[in-house]
Amino acid sequence: MQHHCDDLVTLFDRCFAGDFNTRLRGGFAEPEYLPADAASPSHRIHFTRDYFRSALHEVAHWCVAGAERRLLPDFGYWYAPDGRTAGQQQAFEQVEVKPQALEWLFCVAAGHRFDVSTDNLSGEATDPEPFRAKVRAQVLSYLDAGLKERPARFVEALLAFYRPGATLSADSFPASGRTPLPGADPESSELQTRPS
Repeated sequence: MQHHCDDLVTLFDRCFAGDFNTRLRGGFAEPEYLPADAASPSHRIHFTRDYFRSALHEVAHWCVAGAERRLLPDFGYWYAPDGRTAGQQQAFEQVEVKPQALEWLFCVAAGHRFDVSTDNLSGEATDPEPFRAKVRAQVLSYLDAGLKERPARFVEALLAFYRPGATLSADSFPASGRTPLPGADPESSELQTRPS
């Protein structure tokens, strides 16, 4: 299965350009969210280069952000870059659970590989297992309680485009925090993350 970012851009824009005035755009050195301003009448989600996972991750942040946060650049949050201390990493992981859970749902809906990301390669070493468990628990909670309107709409669009007739179930989300689906794109290491 081929995964092209242009398809994601088209799907996102079909889902959200009209009633949320928001557009997904790639080709940027760093991910960023920019609300509408004098230079652009639309809100913009910028993802890194042409990285499929970066696009899904940034959409997940947008889906978590409430209406007021979507009026602020980068939703009004700080970002501590790679190289975090154990304390900074713990704070980072607390705000990454929901976005990474949504990203995992989006990846499975699109038939794309997923791996929970601690995004701290040069930082102080921490045990990633508790974070993986929290992300999976959030996925299972979303599946049990149902997704809110925006992520549900995007999951439906991804399933219809990439996996017609498929549905999401708890079996698709192993405790390992990884989903190497058959025929999925092997790309997995380009993820850029930012707290939501």
